[in-house]
Amino acid sequence: MKKRTKKQFYLLSLGCSKNTVDSESMAALLHQDGYAGVADAEDASVLIVNTCGFIESARQESIGALRELAEQKGKNQLLVAAGCMAQRYGDEIVEWVPGIDGVIGTRRWMDIVPFIRKLRQRKHPQPMYHLPDEATTVGRDEPGVLRTSVQGVSAYLKVADGCRRPCAFCAIPEIKGGLVSRPPELIIAEAMRLQAAGIQELIIIAQDTTDYGHDLGMKNGLSTLLKDISKAAPDIPWIRLMYAYPGFVTDELIETMATTPQIVNYLDIPLQHGHRETLKRMRRPANTEWVYRTLEKLRTAMPDIAIRTTFIVGYPGETDEEFAALKDFVTDLRFDRVGAFTYSYEASTPSGSLPGLVPEAVKIARQGELMELQQHISLAKNQLLVGKTLPVLIEGHGDNISVGRTYRDAPEIDGLVVIPGELPLGEMVPIKIDGATTYDLTGSPAGNNGQSIILGSDFLAIKAS
Repeated sequence: MKKRTKKQFYLLSLGCSKNTVDSESMAALLHQDGYAGVADAEDASVLIVNTCGFIESARQESIGALRELAEQKGKNQLLVAAGCMAQRYGDEIVEWVPGIDGVIGTRRWMDIVPFIRKLRQRKHPQPMYHLPDEATTVGRDEPGVLRTSVQGVSAYLKVADGCRRPCAFCAIPEIKGGLVSRPPELIIAEAMRLQAAGIQELIIIAQDTTDYGHDLGMKNGLSTLLKDISKAAPDIPWIRLMYAYPGFVTDELIETMATTPQIVNYLDIPLQHGHRETLKRMRRPANTEWVYRTLEKLRTAMPDIAIRTTFIVGYPGETDEEFAALKDFVTDLRFDRVGAFTYSYEASTPSGSLPGLVPEAVKIARQGELMELQQHISLAKNQLLVGKTLPVLIEGHGDNISVGRTYRDAPEIDGLVVIPGELPLGEMVPIKIDGATTYDLTGSPAGNNGQSIILGSDFLAIKAS
């Protein structure tokens, strides 16, 4: 049996990039208290799973991870369930997974160190819970703890937490509470620290980035924040915007994106559907004409913009006519990137009581049909890039092959560029695109006699043309 110290922790982060930021923040607090993170759960005295509880498949993944650790847990190890599933289901988790010592919700990640101390001081082995409901706690910052997740030379920067939107299918307000925007001065200070650390890509995230500053009384808060970040951290080449909400991509935001060189011409705007009646049942903005007008504005201001969206198929009551309208919507608007997901039944959300549940087989068939339609569009979009030279952020290499991303591709969810040769990791390299598939591109280094060259900061700030 391995000898463990009391100051080693193992932390498994599940779910989205926003959850990863919370995990990184918990890890930073543990490090401040003298803990060391370890990659092998067997070596740790504290085991933490930052769970995802958004949909059923995510819950099952979280439960599976907790059960595996519970079965392997040694006598002196503590097992803590943290994050979204912990917040949402509380003491039910210890019924699903015997062996959990503590449950701490997503709104109290900042209390992880004193919570572990209390677990150590227990006189009886019953599980402990720390699940307060106050939404305001979700945005609290801790001294010296960045609200970021760094992956290579890219960093996710969380600018707000919680959500005040009424989407009928979504449990986020239940889990996270209402919107809590972080003070702009703290965000800007973090961007400056990331710049000093050599970050090449700053990815702005929140449950709804376009709502940033509403609770602080700010008008056009996101636009103002982006301008301030770009001024304070001018050497970060790429600033990427994720999770925009339909109806709140303002003219001011479009202008800021178009006129600020560091902000890449890319926007993630989850639309969820393209039929008015379906959107009404979803409690989402149902003015599809707004989408047409706004995409026209975006493409006029930034002709090379890449627009990513997501859709839910098989939502309760979705008829053949409504699904056909969604396909027409996708055909008309020709998004660059699309994710299609089947509706996940969530009893505690308003959608859980809707009639007209769509059979699982129909949902899966519609998902496949929509993605097949989009594949043709994505391929055509990629083929238009052949012959162009684009800056590519190199993220990996091996066996004389390098892979990277253009400004059109967010990490993990979009495509890659495959390049012959081993190029320097973390650098922006000009690549001439010579081939296209549905999701990915191929290319070769541009420059003298095909040799790669590393570009200076002036080029890095120039958007692809």
